[in-house]
Amino acid sequence: MQFLRDIHDKVDPLFQKGGKLEKLYPLWEAHDTAMFTPGQVTRTAPHIRDGMDLKRMMITVVIALHPCVFFALYNTGYQAMFAISQGAVPLDTWQTALYEGLGLWYNPGNVALCTIFGALYFVPVLAVGFLVGSIVEIGSAIIRGHEVNEGFLVTGFLLPLTLPPTIPLWMVAVGMAFGLVFGKEVFGGTGMNFLNPALTARAFLFFSYPAFMSGDAPWIAADFMGIDSFSGATWLAQAAVTHDVLETASFGDAFFGWVPGSMGETSAFCALLGLGILLVTRIGSIQTVTGVILGTIVMAGFLNALGSDSNPMFAVPFWWHMVLGGWAFGMVFMATDPVSSAYTGLGRFCYGLGIGVLVILIRVVNPAYPEGMMLAILFMNMFAPLIDHFVVRANIDRRLQRSAA
Repeated sequence: MQFLRDIHDKVDPLFQKGGKLEKLYPLWEAHDTAMFTPGQVTRTAPHIRDGMDLKRMMITVVIALHPCVFFALYNTGYQAMFAISQGAVPLDTWQTALYEGLGLWYNPGNVALCTIFGALYFVPVLAVGFLVGSIVEIGSAIIRGHEVNEGFLVTGFLLPLTLPPTIPLWMVAVGMAFGLVFGKEVFGGTGMNFLNPALTARAFLFFSYPAFMSGDAPWIAADFMGIDSFSGATWLAQAAVTHDVLETASFGDAFFGWVPGSMGETSAFCALLGLGILLVTRIGSIQTVTGVILGTIVMAGFLNALGSDSNPMFAVPFWWHMVLGGWAFGMVFMATDPVSSAYTGLGRFCYGLGIGVLVILIRVVNPAYPEGMMLAILFMNMFAPLIDHFVVRANIDRRLQRSAA
């Protein structure tokens, strides 16, 4: 590796201040630090020894996301193949044509075939997201003259995992660009934003193109026009209109994710695997997670006791809320985002508590919009700085009173 280091050292002056390629320094710096450990050291106090920097933090989050990524590949293909095996006709798309061109057959019981079929839908969405994300991030860094932030790596995974498999690729590009520009870059980049960029992108797509993001059709990559006995709607959407869905549904299927839904959100089990990694590395906040869980339990229990003759969502217990929709995925990877959440310990708990309460209120009180995790987190993102302000102010007042005594 030394000869590569020598080559880099010879080329490096071209990108430094005064060099011919000075404007491209952010792109060079991203490449250089990705291959080698940065050579900069702290010259003045304070001197802090810590192996966790922004790059390692983001890479750790990406690693924690991998169980959901692998499950997205499999479950997308499995749900489509299961629907096809029930009599549906596959969509006339390039993914299906390529799959059939490879000489493969539809078999929902074959893990490898399901994964290949699912990859034909998930990988293009992932690739478009990363392409647009890198263009926005690098372009912003060049314009501002600062280093490339690695935050777009996480956003590049998060957004595709929250999208349905049949979303047009141009919508992925528009949504990713909107989320990064208006959810992060306009505020100064990573560390300055108070909204989660991936959730900002998904909210933009949901309210701009609701026909592609809601209803029965988007959630499975197969055509259901030929059958009446199979529903492509998510279980959460079905629970909002009938009492019978959860009585016959399997809690195990919902927990492990063998259900229709966004490509990477359906498996609470995979999300919990990622949560373990985030908690062990201390990137995720246990206070936030505890708050979300407690808020969900208390609010769901209250509404269960209140009851409703016309709204079946009032009867859904908290444990079903936790395994349906994007509750687990949102809690693990978006509510715990260290940038857009609260910073103080008590503030994080209150922040998580608010998310848990709001997600149940949105799901139950407004059955026309059964998935509420996205809006709950975005709403609390806006209040996180205010929560921290009151927590810090209370600590200052308490110390002043102690000093006066």
